[in-house]
Amino acid sequence: MSQAKSYAAQSATTPLAPFSFERRALREDDINIDILYCGVCHSDIHVAESDWGPSNYPIVPGHEIVGRVTEIGSKVTKYKAGDLVGVGCMVDSCQHCSHCSSDLEQYCDNGFVGTYGFKDLIDGTLTYGGYSDHIVVREKFVLSIPEALDVRKAAPLLCAGITTYSPLRHHGVKAGDKVGILGMGGLGHMGVKFAKALGAEVTIFTRSESKIAEAKKQGADHVIVSTDDAQMQAVAMSFDYLLDTIPVQHDLNPYLNCLKVDGTHILVGLIEPIEPTVHSVNLVLKRRVLTGSLIGGIAETQEVLDFCAEHNIECDAEMINIQDINEAYQRMKKGDVKYRFIIDMKSLKNG
Repeated sequence: MSQAKSYAAQSATTPLAPFSFERRALREDDINIDILYCGVCHSDIHVAESDWGPSNYPIVPGHEIVGRVTEIGSKVTKYKAGDLVGVGCMVDSCQHCSHCSSDLEQYCDNGFVGTYGFKDLIDGTLTYGGYSDHIVVREKFVLSIPEALDVRKAAPLLCAGITTYSPLRHHGVKAGDKVGILGMGGLGHMGVKFAKALGAEVTIFTRSESKIAEAKKQGADHVIVSTDDAQMQAVAMSFDYLLDTIPVQHDLNPYLNCLKVDGTHILVGLIEPIEPTVHSVNLVLKRRVLTGSLIGGIAETQEVLDFCAEHNIECDAEMINIQDINEAYQRMKKGDVKYRFIIDMKSLKNG
């Protein structure tokens, strides 16, 4: 076993603070990773504050992890000490159900093991995430970080990246398709970059006119202010796909009206009941599809890393020290970040 330093939440109402714990001793298929950078996802806040139900405290958040291999188990074959690697939202799954066998571990019939706040399948201990100095992970759930990527900005690709890439690939977005991106935060701005790289004509939907210039800067071909009824009516029946990254309850009906016949509205940001109610007429009369998507499997997560390296795609991010994490959480709640915080984990050595 090895002693780990981290920042953790001890309850839903206490700020993150220094916390020491023991990582497990390496199993034969484990990899020990010295963490260099860890992205800050809005999910970290939700879990730290028990927004999605009671969390298993203490919580050490962080599932956008980039680091270097320091030690490997006796049966590890893919990695060696010194390799640059990543760890995303999952660290294990049953590996024998039909979904695991199809590289869809995120849909494991028995439930995947999350990088933090879940119980290890072998010894039942709690998983602790990337707001720490090192992590021990099963080889199967470790990703290779391509040399072409900027290591300082690669971490968010392991959650924000795969969350937006996976549905675009699954639904076959291609050159010439018209894609709308709802919301322009950490997920939304990545959705724009991927849709453009796939050859689509991309429109950002935003509630604020003040974001039009920023949306164009991100590469959007068009910008629609969704609070302007005239603009929304002007794009009725226009889109093949809508990638909905909005994380709070919002009215889907006006957006559904923007889809063509057979158009698809994909939810990736909302993890709570849909309010107000979706009117079935917006689906039935135009054979539209309302669907959702959850991150991606390990193979597809490697695919998105390689895709980003090939197309020079990276996440816009602000680097912070771990000591500033509670301030970062408050800024995220206010939307005061463009578009992702990344923790430089060497700051953890400063106490």
